[in-house]
Amino acid sequence: MGKIATFSTPLLFKSKPLCFSLFYLFFSLLLAVHVTFSATKCIFRSSPFDPLQGPLFYYPSSYGQHKHAIPTTRSSCTSPVYFSDYWKVLEEIRKILGRSTLRPPLRYMQRNSDSFGGNFSIQERISYINHGDHGIGIPCGFFKPFPISSYDRTSMENCRGLVVVSAIFNDHDKIRQPRGLGSKTLDNVCFFMFVDDATLKRSSLHNLITSQSSKKLKIGAWSIVKVSSELLYDNPAMNGVIPKYLVHRLFPNTEYSIWVDAKLQLVVDPLLLIHSLVVKENVDMAVSRHPFFMHAMEEAMATARWKKWWDVNALKVQMEAYCENGLQPWNSDKPYPSDVPDSALILRKHSVEANLFSCLLFNELEGFNPRDQLPFAFVRDKMSPKLKMNMFEVQVFEQVAIEYRHNLNLNLNPNRVASSALFANNTTFSGKCEGYLQTMWGESHDS
Repeated sequence: MGKIATFSTPLLFKSKPLCFSLFYLFFSLLLAVHVTFSATKCIFRSSPFDPLQGPLFYYPSSYGQHKHAIPTTRSSCTSPVYFSDYWKVLEEIRKILGRSTLRPPLRYMQRNSDSFGGNFSIQERISYINHGDHGIGIPCGFFKPFPISSYDRTSMENCRGLVVVSAIFNDHDKIRQPRGLGSKTLDNVCFFMFVDDATLKRSSLHNLITSQSSKKLKIGAWSIVKVSSELLYDNPAMNGVIPKYLVHRLFPNTEYSIWVDAKLQLVVDPLLLIHSLVVKENVDMAVSRHPFFMHAMEEAMATARWKKWWDVNALKVQMEAYCENGLQPWNSDKPYPSDVPDSALILRKHSVEANLFSCLLFNELEGFNPRDQLPFAFVRDKMSPKLKMNMFEVQVFEQVAIEYRHNLNLNLNPNRVASSALFANNTTFSGKCEGYLQTMWGESHDS
């Protein structure tokens, strides 16, 4: 007779602690997968990233480029962003640039002026918002030369495809290197940082730049462009507005651009950002919505309350001018989720619409003040042709860039103090913004 087969319990199931450990491990893995792919995350990648090997630049410890990061606490996200594979994005962007045709250009007004922006009146600026005749020149800065070297100007003109731009004037921020760049990104993307003498002097003191006599100044990924800012505006913030909004004129041969405030450090490859937030969305511009405000008037009140601009009367005049010329508070009929952006990060396709918007907004900043969130909705809503804009989630912004505090400025002017009483009630506006405020506060005109 043959032996009868017998079955014994595997050793794996004889050990209760081992079974419990395996169950716990399996449950933990499921939970990790759920958290990774749940809607609370705002950015997703379809494949592992392709990073550069090693840092782009070694900073001396005295420079402190990574001090004072601002923590973020928001975890929920209603519209996450999906990044395609890096190599597929690189190939697609190259194809887009290779088949791009000559776009119908804007004509820019040319004349000599004591002001870089031409110093137009509010009514003159508004007259160019409806741009129906492409034969008419649009005021768009450069009414006096932009004071950079011929070497830098040639380098900027030779930049094609995608450019990442930032600026530091009056040593207001640190020069920080982008992180998470793909291995071919520096071959296909230009990085330009505009600085003045004060910023360049601090960089030299920390030995970030070995020689100022060299034509080509470079710190890691950034090509450094020295701007003789004393020939432009007295306000350093206004000088920073030039590369921020006139990037299409400074880099005439680029198709896309990303503006990065110097308080930010990019941690996602710019090719992935442009592809996901601009190309796939088929828009002219992408910018984060403001984390707190939805109405332009809310931003104006905060600008006065927190003394972000010292001339309170000028703020009142500015907002009254916009109310008088058709500015409306945000409502659900607008094709945008907010009237207030966080403009520290701006992604653009250099289309006619995006270039026109940038010119018109720059004109408002020169006409009033460099607080670019105040005229944003007025220009966007009133301009023609219309701008296609992607205002993405704040959580996306916080995951693609790290924000740091500005350098401490101990030389504050005690006379530049704003009154916190601005806009304390709607009578402050002499009736010009009364309708706006009543609508914003939910009051009925018929009550």
